[in-house]
Amino acid sequence: MTDIIVKGKKTKVKGYLPEVGSKASEFKLTRNDLGDVSLVDFKGKNIILNIFPSIDTPVCAASVRRFNTEAAKIKDTVVLCVSMDLPFAHGRFCAAEGIENVISASAFRSPDFIQNYGLIIDEGPVKGLFARYVVAIDSTGTIVYSEACQDLSGEPDYDDVVACVTQAMKDIPEAQSTKKDQLPLDRCTYTSTAEDSRLDHEDGPCDDGRAG
Repeated sequence: MTDIIVKGKKTKVKGYLPEVGSKASEFKLTRNDLGDVSLVDFKGKNIILNIFPSIDTPVCAASVRRFNTEAAKIKDTVVLCVSMDLPFAHGRFCAAEGIENVISASAFRSPDFIQNYGLIIDEGPVKGLFARYVVAIDSTGTIVYSEACQDLSGEPDYDDVVACVTQAMKDIPEAQSTKKDQLPLDRCTYTSTAEDSRLDHEDGPCDDGRAG
């Protein structure tokens, strides 16, 4: 893909979508609590990467809400909602919206993710942000879905993503399934406020003792 539509105008992008059938590359992203989250953390699970420009735009926010609903329907599947936004913005949104079934993750310090999964808008006022696309990885670490929205104002085809992941689960023989020995990530229960959007704000503690 060399261009997408942004506000009715053809706009160049750089990077590429991972190829279906290829092995997923390792990555490291930043959670809302500023801890790391990596591909290896979800060994044996299906992973849906919902990647978008910014959580502070209506369509991106809508995709997080929808995947928050869809994620609960798919067995052994985790959804990572990824953008260049700082973790504070993700945390503020998730707290306000009651988002619990997806993991918000920032790529602001993740050159490996940008290199291997990055489809970056390369011109115009939103230059440097991700385009809107979805990548799905099955429990064996294979890319099974990789699709970008041609128009940045459009939403992903949620039904197609869910159907693809569900089918991938059926296609993997039980003997090839990896033992699911990873504990789920605990959700930070610290309540975000308007002050959290300030970079110089001192984060409050989570209920579990981690930094906020």
